[in-house]
Amino acid sequence: MKPFHFYSYGNSEILKHHKIAFLCSRACPAQVILKTYDWAGEQRDKGNCVISGFHSQIERDVLHYLLKGRQPIILALARGIKQRIEPEIKQALRENRLLIVTPFDETVRRVSAGRALKRNRLMADLADRVFVAHAAAGGNVEKLVQDCLRNGKPVATFNTEENKHLIKEGMAIYS
Repeated sequence: MKPFHFYSYGNSEILKHHKIAFLCSRACPAQVILKTYDWAGEQRDKGNCVISGFHSQIERDVLHYLLKGRQPIILALARGIKQRIEPEIKQALRENRLLIVTPFDETVRRVSAGRALKRNRLMADLADRVFVAHAAAGGNVEKLVQDCLRNGKPVATFNTEENKHLIKEGMAIYS
């Protein structure tokens, strides 16, 4: 994958940390949701830096768990940098443990499927490895992680029946 130009706000030193990109399709099986909450708590407790869009409900839940920790976090937007920032995000910025990144300038105000895909590609490019809680067969998340695998980026997922198609493609099993 070629490097993206991006805009940022917050602590850019966070980019020097080992980063895990978190991806999950919007429709996510219940058993994967519970495993994902445990995964988020584990990343928080280990102090791992997670980069995600934190846009879908499960991603927002992961952010909720991560914000309770002290580890660095990277929030990747599928639009320009926000004018209004939520209080919990402001707190993490004040604590110097949050970086907001986006491939879009401030004139881009709406999220679209195409912009979310570009944001996800930026996340994968910035990350040292990728974790996929779930990817719908044939969906954009699956296509992105196939690109990651082709380019040698480590990708892992849960060992669930719903993720068997991902494991067959060569994703490591998260344990």
